[in-house]
Amino acid sequence: MAKETNEVEKTNPPYPRIFVVINPASGKPEPVLHTLNKVFKEYGVEWDDKVTHKFGDATKFARQAAESGEFDLVVGYGGDGTQHEIANGVIGTGVVMGVLPGGTGNGFATELGIPKVLEPAVKILCTSSNQRKIDVASYNEESYFIQRLFTGIEPKEQTSREDKDKYGTFAYLIRDVKRYEAGAMKDIPYRIIVDGKEINVPGYKCYVVNSGMAGTGLSISKQFKVDDGLLDVFMLSSDKASTNAAVDRFFGLENKEAGMFYWQGKEIVLDVKPDQPVWTDGEYTGRTPVTIKVLSGELTVAVP
Repeated sequence: MAKETNEVEKTNPPYPRIFVVINPASGKPEPVLHTLNKVFKEYGVEWDDKVTHKFGDATKFARQAAESGEFDLVVGYGGDGTQHEIANGVIGTGVVMGVLPGGTGNGFATELGIPKVLEPAVKILCTSSNQRKIDVASYNEESYFIQRLFTGIEPKEQTSREDKDKYGTFAYLIRDVKRYEAGAMKDIPYRIIVDGKEINVPGYKCYVVNSGMAGTGLSISKQFKVDDGLLDVFMLSSDKASTNAAVDRFFGLENKEAGMFYWQGKEIVLDVKPDQPVWTDGEYTGRTPVTIKVLSGELTVAVP
């Protein structure tokens, strides 16, 4: 019986026509095209691909493929930044998104239970008809993010590709330690509006989170869910209570302290002076002020 089922899978893949956008600058040195060709051929999938050269290419290629009507699934190979671009390309088209982890962290793939190894991840696209409708966050009514938005780090301070290759996910911690030692983490007054309620709080970094999972499998809070119709907001400040609250949320403690410097809502406004850099899914995308709205169940993703 197992053999018969396997033969059916190989002749009737859930997505017969797949388009893959490949980011060659992602963190994993592996034979991507060879693996794709091997697995897709095995399962009888027709496929095409495009390779990105600069930021914005993945969104453009994904949008073109989704709107062509020629593909059942549009997939991104790369890290969270690549998945961010693919999502921006397919949202509103009705085409399903696929995820192949090829970056340093791969938090979004981990959130969805997708293997970190390429070949088994490709096989899921060829065998699983399961889909998950997840929330998307729009910001300034122009673009979208699927994981998180944060403020407070200038582009020149962001983690380099060299450090990511050398230290992996620890590169982000090393960056923050350097910023702390340089005195870059200084509180400034933030004005946050959550579903119409104004909150004034000082801090050096503000997060608006849709998905809180990291590539390690750990989440910055067990309260964050990618399909709950809510965005989670929290502030980091020099006040030790802010750090303690973040630690308590990380460990899933349900106490009064865990609720400090933390809010949930469907529409968030961040305003701060001086204006601060805005990052979405690891990509620099502008400066404050910014308005963020949750779009519940807006994106359909292929999952195991």
